Amino acid sequence: MVLMPRNLKLLTLSTANPIMKMDTQSPNFFFLMSTICSLVLILNKRLTRHHSTRCSISLPTNHHLFSLGTELGNELFYITFFPFWLWNIDPYVGRRLIVIWVWVMYLGQCTKDIIRWPRPASPPVVKVEVFYDSEYGMPSTHAMSGTAIPFSLFFLTCGRWEYPYVIGLLLASSWCILVCLSRLYMGMHSILDIIAGVLYSILILIIFHPALDLIDNFNLTYKYAPLFIISLHLGMGLFSFTLDTWSTSRGDTAEILGTGAGIACASHVNHIFGILPDPPLVALPFSPPSITFNLIARAFLRFAVGVVVLLLTRAVLKAITIPLACKIFRIPCTDVLQARKRMEVELPYRYLTYGTVGFVALFLVPCLFNYLNLS
Repeated sequence: MVLMPRNLKLLTLSTANPIMKMDTQSPNFFFLMSTICSLVLILNKRLTRHHSTRCSISLPTNHHLFSLGTELGNELFYITFFPFWLWNIDPYVGRRLIVIWVWVMYLGQCTKDIIRWPRPASPPVVKVEVFYDSEYGMPSTHAMSGTAIPFSLFFLTCGRWEYPYVIGLLLASSWCILVCLSRLYMGMHSILDIIAGVLYSILILIIFHPALDLIDNFNLTYKYAPLFIISLHLGMGLFSFTLDTWSTSRGDTAEILGTGAGIACASHVNHIFGILPDPPLVALPFSPPSITFNLIARAFLRFAVGVVVLLLTRAVLKAITIPLACKIFRIPCTDVLQARKRMEVELPYRYLTYGTVGFVALFLVPCLFNYLNLS
């Protein structure tokens, strides 16, 4: 398999350690150089290999760009982007987008633990990021989310909002390309991981996008939908935790499932009480409002208030669920990090915490906006 250097052009290695010295006459050296050159036209990057794994950033602009790209698939982005969309733009699109995101990420994480292909070895790859190094690499879930989110947004807003669709398609494509290239730059995936992630995401979109009306209508109107949603997502979490030993992917999977369950249950409650109702079809398509200072101020005020509420909710639930799970399952809680690696602790902690965060985000926070006259 051809493994792509993680820092295709932005990193320059120092010359302090003779252990890393490479024979420039070896076939491996020329093969690596040819691989790098094939990406120069795309990334305009340079890799100088010498004697040490210590590295410095020679092109900070490119480094920050790819760091931004990789953040588009991390928790910080999800916990800010989804609430902002739900509170300030279009809850209808937001809750359907989250359905797609949950299935894409869940299937991607489970597939990783079934295939169990390791990430690119270092060396020859220089790894700029190591947080997810304990996970498997095939397929790239960053590439999957980087494909599913922007293109789902494009398809869900076509015909619902008035905007230049060519620009929307270009933005979605640019988003996808940036995320994919960032994972190569970070050294976390091979090209094969990226291609598989994109194609896998497209397959999931083909299957689930036509079913969004049915899924959303079920979540809103079926009497026992919350019970079914909670049971389904919890069962999916239990299944994913049995696939392999501990890694960061298990916690991420439980977070995703909990968030999806919380959002879906909140959608059901909102429908019952008439909170955030969907506008009538005759009102479509929507025209983007004029950008004014008052509009921006209210949007960011809603966002700030909502994020504070979500962070407080997360902190309280985390402080309660971990000790409680340890007590129920008689697991020593002196070392919290070790305790969280146990399924009996991590699954209820992540699922309950982020399920509550999702429910609060779509139900309690909009109620708070109504009370504060921020709707």
